[in-house]
Amino acid sequence: MPSEANAHVMSAFLDYLKIEKGLAPLTIASYTTDIAQFADFLGPRMRLLTTAQRSDVREFLQELFSKRVRGKLMDGRSVGRKLSTLRHLYRYLLIDKKIDHDPTLNIDSPQQWKVLPKALARDEIEKTLTGTPPASDSKLGTAIAARDRAMLEVFYAGALRVSEIINAKLEDLKLETGYMLVRGKGDKERIVPLGKSAQDALTEYLSESRRTLAAGKSLPFLFLARGAHRLTRQRVWQMVKASSIPSGRSASPHMLRHSCASHMVENGADLRTVQTILGHADISTTQVYTHLALDRLKIVYRKHHPRAKAKA
Repeated sequence: MPSEANAHVMSAFLDYLKIEKGLAPLTIASYTTDIAQFADFLGPRMRLLTTAQRSDVREFLQELFSKRVRGKLMDGRSVGRKLSTLRHLYRYLLIDKKIDHDPTLNIDSPQQWKVLPKALARDEIEKTLTGTPPASDSKLGTAIAARDRAMLEVFYAGALRVSEIINAKLEDLKLETGYMLVRGKGDKERIVPLGKSAQDALTEYLSESRRTLAAGKSLPFLFLARGAHRLTRQRVWQMVKASSIPSGRSASPHMLRHSCASHMVENGADLRTVQTILGHADISTTQVYTHLALDRLKIVYRKHHPRAKAKA
């Protein structure tokens, strides 16, 4: 529920819309709903409508993109309408000298936004990469478990897409030098580094498990299904989802890709390097990860900088 201060601001603004603008009751009702929703969002942040910051508005709009209405994600047009409501509110408050800055200034229309990709936290990644235990103590069960763990490590190490995993060739892997050749969208090739964890998991998989899955046949693909068959996208998705259960999340291959990128940016990697690893043609596509990193940066800054918090 809005605080008394927020309720007063809303009441004055709605009276202004009725009397000065002559807006219809249905439009007034929509404005009321939108502003109350933003006020509720501000509550846990200990902010009022009159003290909201630009970051609050942006994060509120971003949260709206992840909400479902009647089973569907909210689209840019609906989020844009809510931003329009807030623009009207803050223009009124600025003119009425209730605030000295407009937090909706310089915020792009949500129709132009890209929804931030979902990423796993680092502890969730650790639990996911452990994989699932062998379905049985048989040689085949052990081989499948080793294959799955190697795939999970490669997903996270190189930010691969599911199509790139299932199409990877044995000859593309340069394990001794710690990288692999990846064929991405448009058949574009890129070099992807592999960390020690991925190298160790691949070494274990290649030592015996791949031969077990190959069943005596000579196949070019790095990762194989049982019976010397080629892996399907569906099977890989099922494997990743099952492996993420201990983390409390329902992860997808794409979430492992996003996790790799966002964790690298959080740790200070430059965007050009991340762009190369991801295989993005345009760096503007990679820049979405800076928003994820900035959230983390602000939390750390507020916690550790001696003058980050207002003094009483």
